[in-house]
Order: sequence, then structure tokens, then C-alpha cells
Amino acid sequence: MHISFLIHNAYGIGGTIRTTYNLASTLAEHHDVEIVSVFRHREEPVFAPGAKVRLRHLVDLRKGTPGYEGDDPEYERPAEVFPRSEGRYKQYSALTDRRIAEHLRSLESDVVVGTRPGLNVHIAQQARRGVVRVGQEHLTLSTHSPQLKLTLRTHYPRLDAVTTVTEADAATYRKLMRLPGVRVEAVPNSIPAPALAPSDSTGKWVVAAGRLAPAKRYDLLIRAFEKVVAERPDWRLRIYGAGAERAKLRAQIDKRGLYNHVYLMGPANPLEAEWVKGSVGAVTSSLESFGMTIVEAMRCGLPVVSTDCPHGPGEIIDNGVDGLLVPTGKVDGIAAGLLKLINDDELRARMGRAALESSARFDPERVAGRYDELFTDLVSRGGLRGSLHRTRGALLSSALRTKDKSRAALRRTGAA
Repeated sequence: MHISFLIHNAYGIGGTIRTTYNLASTLAEHHDVEIVSVFRHREEPVFAPGAKVRLRHLVDLRKGTPGYEGDDPEYERPAEVFPRSEGRYKQYSALTDRRIAEHLRSLESDVVVGTRPGLNVHIAQQARRGVVRVGQEHLTLSTHSPQLKLTLRTHYPRLDAVTTVTEADAATYRKLMRLPGVRVEAVPNSIPAPALAPSDSTGKWVVAAGRLAPAKRYDLLIRAFEKVVAERPDWRLRIYGAGAERAKLRAQIDKRGLYNHVYLMGPANPLEAEWVKGSVGAVTSSLESFGMTIVEAMRCGLPVVSTDCPHGPGEIIDNGVDGLLVPTGKVDGIAAGLLKLINDDELRARMGRAALESSARFDPERVAGRYDELFTDLVSRGGLRGSLHRTRGALLSSALRTKDKSRAALRRTGAA
């Protein structure tokens, strides 16, 4: 089976890039797999795609190289196919519209997989007939704007399948989106087992990792750790990552006199060597579409104290068994969860062992096996089934658009 992934930028850093590489390299053990990156901005990718995975790009943004296309006149004109309501819209252009269309219409693969909503829209409209079309959701439906949801509802019926990273988001898709004939499946992201020995739970470090962004709520973690330090001054916190919140968090640490206890470590890749130095992982997000850092920490033998935010933590952590779920946005709850593990060496070690065992379900072999079954089933049903359900989906989408326009007209006239 020939499988082609279409990704925004395979040369950058991010959870979608990592999990795409993990999945592609594992599938490549039994299939012909390629990753097609819309953009290329550096010479080599940060993550290794695997020796058996082909990597290529559609638009070259490497300044100073012979292939640089950032000054192409088409690159200055706005995109018309990539949805305006998509978060990455400003990075797309008439040039990307044309390159993606050319790629999809000439594609010889059995399966094409999109990795973000805007690319899934391209695939729904432009992939040649007979190719199985799969759209991945790496965020959540609830985080998309009403305009983007309407766009997806219009075009997604032309896909064969949509995958989400949590069961909760799959349920939301099934309930709120009208996708006749489209399979909606929850398949988690995959994290490989680290090459290092797991944490021995004796290091007096709490470890957190991720973008220094408002949604991660590291401000709450720092305030909670101030309470931890008051009771256990022998413990310290390391936060790995980069982002716009760094200066604000640095000022908060200094203001609270925590500069000898809380450290902003900057980005680290790979992170396994940093996780195993710690004994407890911490996640204080207000929203997690999945929670890759939770799984990363667990695969290194750390129990994680995480806010029970939508959508991922509750599906990853078995509360009280391999980690702790605490109320979202509550400093006292976060502090209490951390202290529970810090003050009980036996409990911390036992939960760490349980975390190591339970997180094996996110191994790339297991996750790739689920995708393999999905792709094989869709391919075996052939182009006839796909063309029939896409025709039905297109007709229904047209009817829905007409109905929505009628409702809007009625609202404007005050008749509804």
C-alpha cells in the first residue's frame, strides 16, 4: 500500500510533526510511505523521518538557496482554496493553492492523509478519484471558529475518514458534524519507548514541558509550586520550552523569590533525558487536544499531575493509578496533587511503574496497527464506495448550505 501524508511544514518543531514522523516511519516497515511538506524553510528536518520514509516539499522558503520561492509573484497573492478561517491562512497563497492541487491530482498513492483542517479541505476537493482520503484532526472541533466548522461541514463529506486523537473529540464530530458515509475514528498519537532507563523516582525534580503559551497555564504551576516549596524546599521545578510567555514567567518567578526553585530551561530535543531526571511530571493546561507531554513523561516512568481539562488528560491518565487528575485552573488543587506524590515515596514509585506499563498502549507499533487496519479496510472497499458516498455527501452539503442561507435570510428579515 502506498501512503502519502500532507503536512504544513515537516521541517519544524511541534506535536503534529513528531507524531506524523512516528506514524510514517512505523508504517514504512510494511508499506511505501512518503511525507509531503507544503513548506521547507531549513536544510534538514529537526526530527528524523526514518530511513524508509521519503520526504519532499512543495514550496521552498530557504532564503539564499537557488530554489527559494518566497519572491514568486504567486506567493504574494492570497490563497483561495485554503480556508480563510484556518489559523495558518496567512502563510498560504496562490502558489500553495496551485502546488497542492498539482500534487493531489497527480498522486499515485492508495491513501492520502491530511494533517490539518486546511489541508484536509484541499484533499477533499482535489485528490484524484480512487485515492482514499483521510483527514486528521490534531486539535479539537470545539477550538475551531464557527466559520471554519461550516467550511469543514461543507467539504468533509467528500473524505473517506476523519481521525481524532481522543474519543471525546470523535464523539463531538459524530454529534455535531453531518458527515454521511464518513468514518470518524479516534486514534491517539504515538510516542516511542525511550532508549534510556526510566526514572528511578528518587530525583527531587518536578518536570514540565511544552510551549510557553497562555493555554499551558504555567503561571498557575509556578504559583502552585510556591506552595510546594513552603512545605518541601528540597524539591525543584524545571520547565522546558520556548514561547511568548517566557519574559512574563521569568518576572513571576523573580517576584515570588523562586529563582532557586523554578527554572525555565528553554527547548530541549529529545526530551527523554530530561524527563528521566525527574520524578513527577506536571501539566496545568486549560485545554489539551491530546497531551503528548503526558505520554512522554509516563513512557519515562513518571506519574503525571495534570489538570482534568478537555480533551486528552482524562483519556490518558487513570486517576489515582498511574497519575493524578486535578481541577482545572485551581492552584490549591495542583499544589495538593504535587505534594501528594512528593511526600509519599512509595506511592510515587508505584504510580511511576504503573505509568510506564499503561503508556505502552501509545507505542507506535500499536497506533500504526490501528491506522493500518483503517487504511486496509477503506482501500479494500475501493473507489466505487468512495465515489458513491462522496456524491451523496456533496449533495447533502449543498442542501445544508442552501438551508443555512435560508435560515440566515429569515433571521435578517425577522421572520425567524
